[in-house]
Amino acid sequence: MRSRLFIVAAVACVLMLGACGCERPNPVDPKVDPTPNPHDTTVVEPEDMIWHARPYFNITLENTEPDSAAMPIKIRITSDMKQLIVEMDDTVKVAGNSKRNYAVTTTEDMAPGFYRALCLVNGKTVRNQPFGIDPFDIVSAPDMQPDFNQFWQTAKDQLAAVEMNPTLTEIEKNSSAKRKVYLVEFYSVPDGLTGEPVKIRGYYCEPTDGAKHPVLLHFFGYDTQGSKSKCECPMGGSSNYAEFYVSHRGQYLNNRPAGTNPGVDEETVNIYGDWFAYNFGDKDGYYYRGAFMDVVQAVRFMATRETSDMEHIFAEGSSQGGALCYAAAALSDYPFKAITPNVAFLGDFPDYFKIVDWPGSTAKAEAKKKGMTDEEMYTFLSYFDTKNLATRISCAVLATSGLKDGTCPPHTNIAPFNNLKTPEADKEYHFYPDMTHDYPKNWYSMIAEFWKKYQ
Repeated sequence: MRSRLFIVAAVACVLMLGACGCERPNPVDPKVDPTPNPHDTTVVEPEDMIWHARPYFNITLENTEPDSAAMPIKIRITSDMKQLIVEMDDTVKVAGNSKRNYAVTTTEDMAPGFYRALCLVNGKTVRNQPFGIDPFDIVSAPDMQPDFNQFWQTAKDQLAAVEMNPTLTEIEKNSSAKRKVYLVEFYSVPDGLTGEPVKIRGYYCEPTDGAKHPVLLHFFGYDTQGSKSKCECPMGGSSNYAEFYVSHRGQYLNNRPAGTNPGVDEETVNIYGDWFAYNFGDKDGYYYRGAFMDVVQAVRFMATRETSDMEHIFAEGSSQGGALCYAAAALSDYPFKAITPNVAFLGDFPDYFKIVDWPGSTAKAEAKKKGMTDEEMYTFLSYFDTKNLATRISCAVLATSGLKDGTCPPHTNIAPFNNLKTPEADKEYHFYPDMTHDYPKNWYSMIAEFWKKYQ
């Protein structure tokens, strides 16, 4: 879609309204001109930079010379897939030694999606603004294969046949009077339909009062820290949760020299190389089939503990950890109360690969090695796509995106969210215009408040 831009002079003060979240009302009705005389309009910018149908935001023109000046303006709006949507050049007169704010919008409604507006005045960038239009109307249609559910049931049946054999080693220096901290080791499915079970590790905090406590699982992002870096070992503290910090296969506690982390006295090695590429094209041996079963086994482990209230299960994680939240809720034997995925990985692969380079570059290189067509590649990946897993999820979900995220862009994050079976009242989404691939500053307090509603 291509349309002209409509630039209107506005007063210099820019008001801010609203809080990040999916229920923020739009401050301006975009289907009519803001006022009969748009040159006198003050544009109110939403804090999350999400609009219905058309954007409305300000740019500032500053003339530092004593005489009035005609200032050239160039606006380019592109989609997250790098398509040019709007382009305009204009010239506006600004009085000497003065500033003027201009409100930028479009003359036509824009399709639901994520965009970036590059605004130049006198050839210099004055604003490079990412924004969203009706993100909850973006269609990322599920593309699961007919045997999708049977594929995952087969994986779960294989997991059920594995002897978990959990062992617990107390980390005394991290334990407290109210919660003991343990290194937990247990077994999960092999890397394929046959072979030896894989040992998985994690840190577990168990309340000492003998009462039932809500269960909280923590999942981690891609292990880019390096095999010699220490992993997070939690303190016992006084939290009301029975918590499990899960290191799935080949990452974190399963990828460190002996003695690097409390309780792990044996060498653990990543045998998978680049995890995303491991056994690419073989859905029964693919890395994420095993990783997803690891988190299902983690839930099963929690069910063996007398202090676990398995009617109140929660999970949080960012990036890869966000994808594991979706996998756990979709595939677990026990229904979750709520999950909170932040900047989640593994969403809507066909669009993902059009927006950013990685992991599409890895996927295409592996597919080429194996002689796979694009159709065959996307068919394979559909078994592990969070937008397809989301069709099996009905628990409460709070999710977040950074509009400047170049690793897991918001389009790939909103894909599973828009395919959830969760009631609208139990869904919450927060957008952060200046956030890259990161946590919101108030992440842990925000999700703690969200979980309280479901305990």
